[in-house]
Amino acid sequence: MPVLSDIESVHFIGICGSAMANAAAAMQERGFVVTGSDQNVYPPMSTFLESRGIQLRSGYAESNLNDRPNLVVVGNALSRGNPEIEAVLERKLRYCSLPELLKEYFIRGKRSLVVAGTHGKTTTTSLLTWVFESAGLNPSYLIGGIPSNFGQGARFTDSPWFIIEGDEYDTAFFDKRSKFVHYLPEVVVLNNLEFDHADIFENLAAIQTSFRRLINLIPRNGLLLTNGDDRNITPLLGVTHCPCRRFGLELGNDLRAEDIALRTESSEFQLAPTRFEIPLVGELNVRNALAVAACARHCGITDSQIQQGFSTFRSVRRRMELRGEADGVAVVDDFGHHPTAIRETLRALRVRFPGRRLWAVFEPRSNTTRRNVFQRELVDALGRADQVLVASVARLEQLKPEERLDPEKLMQDLKLAGKPAAYLPTVEAILDHLGGHVKSGDVICVFSNGGFGDIHNRMLKQLRGG
Repeated sequence: MPVLSDIESVHFIGICGSAMANAAAAMQERGFVVTGSDQNVYPPMSTFLESRGIQLRSGYAESNLNDRPNLVVVGNALSRGNPEIEAVLERKLRYCSLPELLKEYFIRGKRSLVVAGTHGKTTTTSLLTWVFESAGLNPSYLIGGIPSNFGQGARFTDSPWFIIEGDEYDTAFFDKRSKFVHYLPEVVVLNNLEFDHADIFENLAAIQTSFRRLINLIPRNGLLLTNGDDRNITPLLGVTHCPCRRFGLELGNDLRAEDIALRTESSEFQLAPTRFEIPLVGELNVRNALAVAACARHCGITDSQIQQGFSTFRSVRRRMELRGEADGVAVVDDFGHHPTAIRETLRALRVRFPGRRLWAVFEPRSNTTRRNVFQRELVDALGRADQVLVASVARLEQLKPEERLDPEKLMQDLKLAGKPAAYLPTVEAILDHLGGHVKSGDVICVFSNGGFGDIHNRMLKQLRGG
């Protein structure tokens, strides 16, 4: 990586990703000439970047590099064949991944807190960041979602603290290590570990290897905080190079949540000697808050400061987010796409909306749920709802027939389990079905890690008679 003094101009390929855009804006604020290109240049990201004075180029083209930037930052989703990638390699321009850029120009020299795991990363990172913010510590952060308290997914400050969501997905086409190995962790919070990302990991053991690499980077004066209830993490804990503390709900943990109370609008738990309350629902969020309290305590934040952060936290968009209620029907948006996340969200919604009929509307869109890896697990997860609707499997043509999720079998298995279920490929078909079957008092939770045809707003409009 070139030193900052050697750089005047930076070009971001794939600039409209949230993390890329925020890093580009931060580089611009530091006085660099920043340009960027993307296939999809449209609001709100385009207006955000333009408001920062960043020149955007719609579409990928070799000519976007004619001014020979000193450094090119390559987005995670890009691959060989992209005209700008080919030009970078052919012209021997300096290039790096976004995690490399973050490591060298934003994280190095700071106290890096990395929140990792299969589930709950975004909520936990957001809550931890807000606890630090409300304690007056002004942390830098990078989060793979939009925390409502901040309204944006990243910020870079002069604070010694950098809090980052540690994604296990690969770094770039030229670096297949997980992104989180670049983040110079002082503290790693490891929430949980399950098989996911079937497009890049062969099995659970491969994911465990990747997390082991992250753990191996913790310095001797750092800390590994890990979910002691998760049996998939146990093989990784023969750690002698740094302290390790386990948190959880079961006996034997160093930090244990006890006397848990789950309510419709909040949750409480005892972490000796303090009783904490969070404005979040469900056991999954008790676990997230427990991890945050453990990390914050280690970093010198008092229990009263932690509670102040908890009390004023406003959650994260697309995490059990109530999008609206019309004609007595609540519409909830959730990013969940792994069976465990779906199951735990539905459990939490039972607490939040007691006694109400619960619908699960699921779009199999992630690289794992499009495959038949979780064919059986999805039956148990979706079966926690009273009614189940499943949309078409996204980008099915990209998968071999023997690899694909089978929606018809999913329907048969759900019905055998006594759950009314329907496979309705289009948003229009789902809306038509709901229009004929939904009743006042119902709760509809939409599970998708994409836009899903703006189904939430269309559903609310339909319920309002629009």
